[in-house]
Amino acid sequence: MPETTPAPSGDTTDPGLARLNALSPQDLRTELAQCLNVDRWVEAVASEAPYPDRRALLSLADTHARGITSEEVATALARHPRIGERAQGKDTESAWSRGEQSAFAADTDDASARVQRVFAFAQGEYEGRFGQIYLVCASGRSSRELLANLVARLDNDPETELTVVGEELRQISGLRLLKLLEAA
Repeated sequence: MPETTPAPSGDTTDPGLARLNALSPQDLRTELAQCLNVDRWVEAVASEAPYPDRRALLSLADTHARGITSEEVATALARHPRIGERAQGKDTESAWSRGEQSAFAADTDDASARVQRVFAFAQGEYEGRFGQIYLVCASGRSSRELLANLVARLDNDPETELTVVGEELRQISGLRLLKLLEAA
């Protein structure tokens, strides 16, 4: 009987998943850290490779992104620019940040410019109150939507705000993981 070679693990019809599954453990960790810079999350998600399918990977990543601690929030925030500040660099993560915030500065009319100035002021208030940058999953959201979200969050107590930021990081990590999968 001829020898058979085992089928590669993972969904071979998904080039993005196949690319992630083929990465070395260190390269996979590096790529995952671009999605969410939380060591616990990176290690947990990387330890489950190879992934059988996209749905399983996204579910696993989402599960491990829940319950981000205050220390993890601080670490993750260090890699995010303020809303309205253009991320510097030519790396993938900087490009993602610029794209995620593109709607914020897209409107250049006078009213939008005023909203952006008020936003900058409110963002300073937020930073003074919570001691960290304001983070929100900004993809596709206008400056007016982001301002309304920011103003509403100023009423949060610090513990509630940490929970909200953790949820925002979870949403961002999910979107970025999809971008990794599409980067094949």
